Amino acid sequence: MGAVSGRISMKAQSPDGYRALAGLTRAGHPDHALAEIVKLRASRINNCRYCVDAHTAGAQKAGVTDDRIAATADWQASDLFDERERAALALTDLITRTDTLSHAEDSAAAPVWDVAAEAFPGDELVQLVFTIAAINTWNRMMIAEAVSTDG
Repeated sequence: MGAVSGRISMKAQSPDGYRALAGLTRAGHPDHALAEIVKLRASRINNCRYCVDAHTAGAQKAGVTDDRIAATADWQASDLFDERERAALALTDLITRTDTLSHAEDSAAAPVWDVAAEAFPGDELVQLVFTIAAINTWNRMMIAEAVSTDG
C-alpha cells in the first residue's frame, strides 16, 4: 500500500514540540530495564508497531530476556515479573487503556495506585507516571506520523 497523504513529521515541522516531548521522556523512571518494559507494554496496548520494535530492542539492550519481553503481551499470566515490575505494569495498563483511564480515580482503581505507591516510594511513582505518560504520547505521535498503512 502506498503513502498516506496528509501525514506529518513531528521533528521537522515542530522541533520545539519534539524537544518538549523528549524533555518529558527524560523526567521518566531512571531504572532503564523497568522503563523499557513499561514502554513496551504501553506500545503493545496502543498497537504502535514502530514503538514496539524500538522498545523491544531497548529492553534487549537493557538486559531484559526475550522470554520477559514476550511476556509483556500477557504479563498477568506470567511469573517472570517481580512484584515491583507487576505494580508498574498494572499502573501502565490503568493509565494507558483509555477505557479505564476515565475510571483511574474510581475506588476500584485504588488498589493499583496503592500497590504502585508502595513499590515506588517518593518521587519514583511520579517518575513512573512520567514514563507512562511520555510513552503514550510518543505512541500517538509515531502513529500520527506514520507514512504508510502497510507497516
